[in-house]
Amino acid sequence: MLTERAKDIINGAEGKMQDAITFLEEDLKTYRVGKANPNIFNGLMVDYYGSATPVHQVASISAPDAKTLAIQPWEKNMIPKIEKAIMDANLGFTPQNNGEIIRCVVPALTEERRKELIKKAKASGEQTKVVVRNARRDAIDILKKAQKNEGLSEDTEKEAEEEVQKLTDKKVKLVDEIVAAKEKEIMTV
Repeated sequence: MLTERAKDIINGAEGKMQDAITFLEEDLKTYRVGKANPNIFNGLMVDYYGSATPVHQVASISAPDAKTLAIQPWEKNMIPKIEKAIMDANLGFTPQNNGEIIRCVVPALTEERRKELIKKAKASGEQTKVVVRNARRDAIDILKKAQKNEGLSEDTEKEAEEEVQKLTDKKVKLVDEIVAAKEKEIMTV
């Protein structure tokens, strides 16, 4: 039977693991995979009255169809600044504007670019697994210290370690599934 202290340690590890997986999911959303996705602009910063500001704070971004992204700045004087930011970010788009809206046509991905994206997705997945395993290691270290210094029984410590390992295996499998799903999405022409 796990004690409250052991459960707290396991829950702390699970929180760290889940945070890493959430970060991975958000990162993978920013990959341009051949169809228009407003999340592509998540990291794009634009000069707004002298300070770097995320583009989504100065404009509304939408995908009117599968191949087009539309950016409608709230102030017309932002159009050239947003266009410059898109060009500088080297996202593979050539922005066009009609004086009110900036449109970006999303080109189809080349085979080479698809392979680069898959490599990048796998690397992100591996980094996430490292964070998950580090959370496991930290939790096990805390459990051992709790056994030594706080009087946690050896049986409880071993049981908690097994729980942490099961949790780690589950999270690593989830990372593999997320990366595999992204790979499939990237390869879909």
